[in-house]
Amino acid sequence: MTQTAHRTQPDPTRTTTPPGIPYILGNEAAERFSFYGMKSILVVFMTKHLLDAAGEPANMTEERAKEIYHYFSAAAYFFPIIGSLIADVLFGKYKTILYLSLLYCVGHGCLAIMDLGPALGMDMVPWLYAGLLFIAMGAGAIKPCVSAHVGDQFGEGNKHLISKTFSWFYFSINTGALLSTIFTPIFLAKAGPWLAFGVPGVLMALATFVFWLGRTKFIHVPPSGSKFKEETLSRDGLRAVLNLTPIFLIFIPAFWALFDQTGSAWVLQANDMDRKILWWDLLPSQIQALNPFFILVLIPVFAYVLYPAIDKVWRVTPLRKMGMGLFLTAGAFAIAGWIQVRIDAGETPHVVWQFLAYFIMTAAEVMVSITSLEFAYTQAPKKMKSFIMGIYFLGVSLGNLFTGRVNGELAKMKEQGQEMLQGANYYWFFTYFMLAVAVVFVIYAMFYRGKTFVQGEDAGQEGGDPAVTGHEVHE
Repeated sequence: MTQTAHRTQPDPTRTTTPPGIPYILGNEAAERFSFYGMKSILVVFMTKHLLDAAGEPANMTEERAKEIYHYFSAAAYFFPIIGSLIADVLFGKYKTILYLSLLYCVGHGCLAIMDLGPALGMDMVPWLYAGLLFIAMGAGAIKPCVSAHVGDQFGEGNKHLISKTFSWFYFSINTGALLSTIFTPIFLAKAGPWLAFGVPGVLMALATFVFWLGRTKFIHVPPSGSKFKEETLSRDGLRAVLNLTPIFLIFIPAFWALFDQTGSAWVLQANDMDRKILWWDLLPSQIQALNPFFILVLIPVFAYVLYPAIDKVWRVTPLRKMGMGLFLTAGAFAIAGWIQVRIDAGETPHVVWQFLAYFIMTAAEVMVSITSLEFAYTQAPKKMKSFIMGIYFLGVSLGNLFTGRVNGELAKMKEQGQEMLQGANYYWFFTYFMLAVAVVFVIYAMFYRGKTFVQGEDAGQEGGDPAVTGHEVHE
């Protein structure tokens, strides 16, 4: 059966969850295991396991490893804007996801065979860079398509389930991330790069297969071709881009500039902490498993308990959720700064303090990241869903680019014998930066005006943040 024989519009009378959703969630769980498993060990690998052509240690400095880590993250979130254009204009979301997943698998293959480098008289670094580039291209290009593909499955009859489905979508992401961040560091410590990077590669292949199995269940929204340009330049298209660009390219990048350091600066900080929990001596990179674990706990708590309770006394809108999340992000980094103050004083604080920072950072993620995914989809005209998702992910890229640039400059200064933002000052810099951004965001949100679009509807619904208009933009 060809793609043209598939349904291109959701059934407007269907009131239950679309049949393709389980396949997307299964694919996402396996793909996220692949991505986060690889990413969880990246900084540790670069600072402790790199070898040169002679098989001798060639480890990077902490600043350089953080720089590479965040530049890779920036690349992984830059390519979504390209993938979104490929999907919206040329091939559609399904084919784009399927084909580019194969490129993703090639990247994992490059990382898995790094161990062979010294045996062949080659440094590991070229294999590392090639693998990261292919993964960034593959993973990045499919990111906006998967998120938008979720929303495409819904029509007028079941659009009320979009919010909860995006929560379960995020739930599947973090199920994969939880398992990978527990086991992948063990693979690296016990067996080396071939297994630690090989298992995520196998999971990526499985993710691609699961997605292919759901091909007959999906709604396949066809590419818009030249209509994409028409809709982008239309009044609604330009309005969506102008409304969302400040949010996704100014405010959201600040969140990701801090959040993604849980995989770099926070991992390195954990090296200097007491990591013994009962009989278990945690590896520094394993502590990242707290984030997906807390996500699994907090998603239902926020969706079914906290938001409804707050909504009874204070209208909880998407923009208000994001604003609260930005302030919580600053709070989480302030705790990390306090931990570093104790480390700088020669103490060895217990890792339970970092647990608290992870809990607050995860609460911020629920408020900012999940809400942003839903907001990006519902505020985009139906021919621009992937493109708007691409703009959102471009913001993630900019945040990581900022952090990578900061660490790159710090690395250069250190090589020149100069020191700046050392110790706790590094964390205070990002804390104050986040606080300033959060205050400006609250002011911007008061003046936001948006329009909601769902597949199957002929026109969008006018609205803005209820703080101004009294309307819920995602309903």
